[in-house]
Amino acid sequence: MSEIAKTLLKRTKPMKRFIHPVEKPSGFVNTRILRDNFKRQMVEQNEITSRALKFIARNVSLPQRVRLEAQIQLSSMPNYTRTNQLNSRCVDSGRGKGVIRDFRLCRYQFREQALSGLLTGVKKGVW
Repeated sequence: MSEIAKTLLKRTKPMKRFIHPVEKPSGFVNTRILRDNFKRQMVEQNEITSRALKFIARNVSLPQRVRLEAQIQLSSMPNYTRTNQLNSRCVDSGRGKGVIRDFRLCRYQFREQALSGLLTGVKKGVW
């Protein structure tokens, strides 16, 4: 490596994964679960402001300028604060497909936990 490259590497700061402080989930953790957890926490923190801005932007009785400013503020908010960024993802494995909403588990984890008796009120169907 050249000396210029070495000095550039020393000057650059290491990238932070998330901009804001995040509580880490318990149990198995992979990058998908971390990302999902981060988005959920950011949506929860900014829910009141985004709802207020949406209410102002959609209120026809308010002046047009106020509504436009609310729309601009709403669109300038980061993407990870929007509710449509949230996907249903398994809390145990991080899998994004085949997730049962009521339990937030993918079908495989749901089956294993139900058979081992970890899910209350769930039993194997026999007919």
